Amino acid sequence: MDIERLQKQFAFILEMDKEKQIERRTHIHGYSRHETDAEHAWHMALMVMLLSEYANEKIDVLHTIEMLLIHDLVEIDAGDTYAYDAKGNETKAQRELAAAERIYGLLPEDQGKRLRALWDEFEESKTPEAKFAHVMDNIQPMMLNAANDGKDWKSHGVRLEQILKRNEITPEGSEELWTYAKDNFIAPHIAKGNILE
Repeated sequence: MDIERLQKQFAFILEMDKEKQIERRTHIHGYSRHETDAEHAWHMALMVMLLSEYANEKIDVLHTIEMLLIHDLVEIDAGDTYAYDAKGNETKAQRELAAAERIYGLLPEDQGKRLRALWDEFEESKTPEAKFAHVMDNIQPMMLNAANDGKDWKSHGVRLEQILKRNEITPEGSEELWTYAKDNFIAPHIAKGNILE
C-alpha cells in the first residue's frame, strides 16, 4: 500500500466535503432553503442516469456523471457565481481556473490530471458527454425554478433573453430536452409574469 497516495486521496475527499457548504441561488423543491453544490451535483448525476436516452448523440453515461460530480468542485475556492450575475461572470473563468489548479492538484498526480481533464472537457463543451452535461447543468435549476412557481426568477428579475442566452448551447446536447424545458418550464412562467419578456 502506498500510504502517501492514500493520505492524499483522503485529504482530497475531506476537502471536497466543503462542497456541501456552497449555497447556490436556486432553492430546493418546496422553497424551504437554497440547494448546495453537492446536492446540485447529485441531482444532475441522477438526471443523466434517467435522461441520457434524450441526448442528441450516444453518450458514455458514467463519463458524463463523473464530469458532473467534479465540475463544480472549483466553487469551493471560487464560490458559486449566479448564472445571471453579469459582474460576477466577468471574473468567473479566472477564479475557477485558479481553483482548478489548487483543488485538482491536491490529488496524486495521475488522478489530479484525470479530474482536471474532466473539468476542462466540461468547460470546453465539445464532446457529446460535455454537451449533455451542460444540458443537465442548465435544466436542473430551471426545473427547480419552475417547480417553485418561478420565485427565484421573479425575485432576481430574470428576463427571457437572459435564459435564452444561457441556454444557447443546450440544444447541442439535447434538442428534445430543450424543447421540453421551453414548453414546460419557461413558457408557463412567461405567462405568469415570473420571467420578464
